[in-house]
Amino acid sequence: MSPNVIDIFDGASVFITGATGFVGMALVEKLLRCVPNIKYIYVLIRPKKGVEVADRLKKVLEDRVFNKVRESLGNDPFRKVIAVAGDVGEDNLGLKMEDRIEMKHKVNFIFHSAATLDFEASLKTTVEINLLGTKRVAELSKEMPNLKAFVHVSSAYVNSNLKSADEVIYPAPAKVEDVISLVQRDTESSLNDLAPKMMSDVGHPNTYTFTKALAEHVVAGIPNSVIIRPSMIVGAWKEPIPGWTNSKNGPQGFIMGAAKGVVRRLPVDKNLIYDYIPVDVVVNHMILAAWHVVKNKPRSTDVFHVTTSTYKPFKWANVENEVTQLLHKYPLKSAVWYPTLKLLPSLFLFRVSAFIFHMIPAYILDTVTRIGGGRPILVRLHTNVNKSLGRLAPFIFNEWLFDNKQSLALHKSIPTAKEREMFGVDVGSLEWSAFFNDLAQGVREFLNNESPKTLASARKKDKVLYVLNVVLQVFVVSGIWYAFSCVFGQSMALSSFILPIIVFISSFL
Repeated sequence: MSPNVIDIFDGASVFITGATGFVGMALVEKLLRCVPNIKYIYVLIRPKKGVEVADRLKKVLEDRVFNKVRESLGNDPFRKVIAVAGDVGEDNLGLKMEDRIEMKHKVNFIFHSAATLDFEASLKTTVEINLLGTKRVAELSKEMPNLKAFVHVSSAYVNSNLKSADEVIYPAPAKVEDVISLVQRDTESSLNDLAPKMMSDVGHPNTYTFTKALAEHVVAGIPNSVIIRPSMIVGAWKEPIPGWTNSKNGPQGFIMGAAKGVVRRLPVDKNLIYDYIPVDVVVNHMILAAWHVVKNKPRSTDVFHVTTSTYKPFKWANVENEVTQLLHKYPLKSAVWYPTLKLLPSLFLFRVSAFIFHMIPAYILDTVTRIGGGRPILVRLHTNVNKSLGRLAPFIFNEWLFDNKQSLALHKSIPTAKEREMFGVDVGSLEWSAFFNDLAQGVREFLNNESPKTLASARKKDKVLYVLNVVLQVFVVSGIWYAFSCVFGQSMALSSFILPIIVFISSFL
């Protein structure tokens, strides 16, 4: 008889890398709340100057994502979480010998999710963290006689050189050892010159997807290993709190900036399929993947796509109007201008529109901020966004189809209805409109730190900003109209034909 999902963790201890990140925090919360008989949760935390790792862990566990655990179970479960000082970017993970010895004998499951997600990171950095970091965790795992499963969190975009991908490990884009030797031998300056051609030759858009693809081939050599490949990870669908997020990547970052009134245009092809996956579905996949290894003892490393593109595809065209409405249904008290969001289908249109609707207001507001003694940030923010667009373009204006048949089969293999509810990964019932409604509230509360209690006053401010926005638009259009009449020596009445032209041009921007 196959074990239940919860049963495999009875008296077991787990080791988690990336526990202070978005996915890692959600995994720790889920294990504490739903796996009562787990023994210890060792979490690798990078030391910071002047701050003990125990203090960093304490701050993590104070996050509101753990409120449900506290409310139902009190503080006792948190004693199971043990901070281990270390860093995947250092030799031997930077572990103290006593910590390494303790974990070697006690750990039964490894969940490796630590990685740098920076698309602009250098080849040296991404190899050090994504590739060598995985290699270091793999070496530790081989010293653990009681290890039952090694769960590696990869990315669906490791196969971004393909337009569609199956749940298999494809040939490596390069030899792992050759890349490691190159990075250890060459200077960072030399590597920065070499990296663009190296990525181009193997069809990878950046060093992130390249090194994550190589890391899978490190994991494939580990006994009892399994790989999950999430796409773009977004806020929680169901638990622990619908809409919860602490990540500013992807749509939650868009909504955050738009709600503030500082992001008003986005370069997005609204008719393409974008693959988004809620963080709680990713966490459930991680736990189920460990159970799959224990139950089936596969001879090779299985792969599960944690994706929606072929099963529950998302298109911005389906929610564009609703997202704009949500900006006013859940406005921010801290908004600096009336929120609006327009999707533009090319980088050219975005850059032109962004100059008008982002940069000019940014210079004005930063000047006002500077005069008031504040710290101006908007010009720098939009400048950085514009600089990063070249690297992001392959992901903005392309779509990928990731088959997830094995993932759906994994869901169906869960032995009981109760555990299918608790650890289910089938997103067939996910409704994107309802999801974005929850996400907008989550962004408001968890990224902008505004309580639901402030909604009434925020809505009053939103109405004021609306009036000011209309007045400004009338002023700008009137100014253009007047300037045109002056340049051509005509009365404003005779120059009124310029008004529909302004409206026509603005419809594109």
